[in-house]
Amino acid sequence: MGFHGTIVPLVTPLDANGEVSESDVDRLVASLGDHVNGLMPALSTGEGWKLSEQQWSDVVSYTVKHSRGLPVLAGIQLPTTDEVIARAKIAVDLGVDAIVATTPYGKDVTQQDILDHYTRIREAVGVGIFLYNEEAVSGNRIELDTLLKICRLPGIVGIKESSGSADFTQEMTAAGTGIPVFEGWENLLFQAGDVNGFIGPLLNLEPVLVNDMLAAPSQELQDRINATCEQHGLFGDEWYVPLKEELVRRGVLSTANVVPEKEAVA
Repeated sequence: MGFHGTIVPLVTPLDANGEVSESDVDRLVASLGDHVNGLMPALSTGEGWKLSEQQWSDVVSYTVKHSRGLPVLAGIQLPTTDEVIARAKIAVDLGVDAIVATTPYGKDVTQQDILDHYTRIREAVGVGIFLYNEEAVSGNRIELDTLLKICRLPGIVGIKESSGSADFTQEMTAAGTGIPVFEGWENLLFQAGDVNGFIGPLLNLEPVLVNDMLAAPSQELQDRINATCEQHGLFGDEWYVPLKEELVRRGVLSTANVVPEKEAVA
């Protein structure tokens, strides 16, 4: 059976020294109970674009170790195809079930560049690939025709559709590729229509609420989801900060420490 339902993009728990806390990863996964269908460490909610190689390796390996039988899909947010492939090979060695990759970074990246990027990853990596269609980190997004071409590659197992357009999501699901489409924005779940599931930060806190929405979509549940996201600051530019603070308040995380931004190279 393919991926479906709720896949949680985990926050990256840090200890007082800025290292990934294995005990907190274990506690975070345990707090989700039986309410999610997969674990996605080191993506945007996990501050994936800021993680050092050691932090990335630690959070992925700890998630695999404490997965409780759930599939682990490792996020990879790096600027170039070569870097993604190198990191993906490490992920395979760590025992992940799939990788999740953005497009190459840069506003000048063409749609052909994007197709070539995923083609090369597919040729180099022996596990499933989840497409991450976003713009905030990469600076570009995948157009519909390109997405459809990528979906014809073997081994594409899902799409995290974070374009921010419910109309685009509907076009993708209507295309009938057979590749499961997951909405990536809490506030668009009702508008997005017949998606295969959801991947978003709220799942770290309220997976049952999202499961209810997927099972029986309604405007009432959408309003509750929106209000919950507002309450916990999940619509802000640094949503992972209040998210970690709430997890500390609930006794799931030991600290709300975040990964410092990487310094630009001159």
